Amino acid sequence: MRIEIENLTFKCIIGVLDFERINEQRVTVNAIIDYSYTENSYLDYAEVCNLIKTNLKNKKFKLLEDALLDTKEQIFNKFKPVKSLYLKISKPDILKDCTVSLSGKWENSYQLS
Repeated sequence: MRIEIENLTFKCIIGVLDFERINEQRVTVNAIIDYSYTENSYLDYAEVCNLIKTNLKNKKFKLLEDALLDTKEQIFNKFKPVKSLYLKISKPDILKDCTVSLSGKWENSYQLS
């Protein structure tokens, strides 16, 4: 099965510039999660969204790279059925003429078959 989370949007502290460390800015997160579905083991997309949002808001990352890797680890650790993850974090307001994003795709090497 696959869950697709599109345009999860909220404000948080993220970035290295002085004003980014003081003022929250809007971020948008997209994710594609492939997971093993069974009748007794499904993935709650609301919990996934909450984990992403809480992780980014609480940890106040300086680098998008660190935010992406840490959020990936949180998802793989909490949601055991996850087989693979595509995650993209965007900062739509940091530059006037574009949206800046960072993304990655990973396989869960810890998943038991």
